[in-house]
Amino acid sequence: MKNSGFSSTTEIKTGRKKIIYVDDVKYSLVSVKSRIGERYDVFPAESAAKLFEYLEYFRPDLILLDVNMPDIDGYEAIKSLKTDERFTDIPVIFLTGNSDRESVVKGLSLGAADYVIKPFNVLKLIGTIEYHLDPNKGKEVYDEDDTTNKPSVLIVDDVSSMLRAMQYALHDRYNVSILSKSEDAIDFLRNKTPELILLDYLMPVINGFELIPIIRNLPEHKDTPIIIITTEGTPEHVNEAMNLGASDFIVKPFKPNELNNKVGKHIRIAKELRLIKEDFKNISG
Repeated sequence: MKNSGFSSTTEIKTGRKKIIYVDDVKYSLVSVKSRIGERYDVFPAESAAKLFEYLEYFRPDLILLDVNMPDIDGYEAIKSLKTDERFTDIPVIFLTGNSDRESVVKGLSLGAADYVIKPFNVLKLIGTIEYHLDPNKGKEVYDEDDTTNKPSVLIVDDVSSMLRAMQYALHDRYNVSILSKSEDAIDFLRNKTPELILLDYLMPVINGFELIPIIRNLPEHKDTPIIIITTEGTPEHVNEAMNLGASDFIVKPFKPNELNNKVGKHIRIAKELRLIKEDFKNISG
């Protein structure tokens, strides 16, 4: 076996989560370690082969994995991980510049826990990592009769049947507000702060893509998760949504479980982000 660079004398800080980050670009390895290394023990691996060498010595809590690498790419690496019973339950997050829908879907279908696009926001990356290190962290149990304890969600769609379908799919776990006119959403969001926004793409007057930057310019909604609901799942369409500031997308017709899972995931990640920002403020203050 090649020398992995890991030995019994390698320092692992007690009580910290261990993350292996795999990328063939040295700058990316150094950058990610410097940006999240204060929070986790990060072990850089410049190839998938080095990842598997590390795994012979210790078990990480999570793996960050690039897609485009020589010899063994990220897709082949995750296939090997998910077919080995020793490693199949380790969360794998793709951290890559491949932002097209086919790449995202392929990664998730192979067993990835999540997909973070480069260039990344460090707080969002940490929030995503925290979510997958402990998916139950901050996951409230809601009393269906206690509307005060449910997260709030805004749905904007000009098709009344779709509005009602999404409202029905979410109402058990969330306080759902619905609007049929995109222009009404601007006034609503100046006075209300839902924890997540679902936006239809095809709407008259202001479509979903035009509405995203307007929402992002409202200071209180700079980081509010926005999920685009669309009938068009082309790579170009998805890329445009993400570049404008969308957090995720769902292609119609949607599945209620998929809708609930994505809404819950992004609300919990947003909560992690707020906690992390407070931690940074307290440290800097």
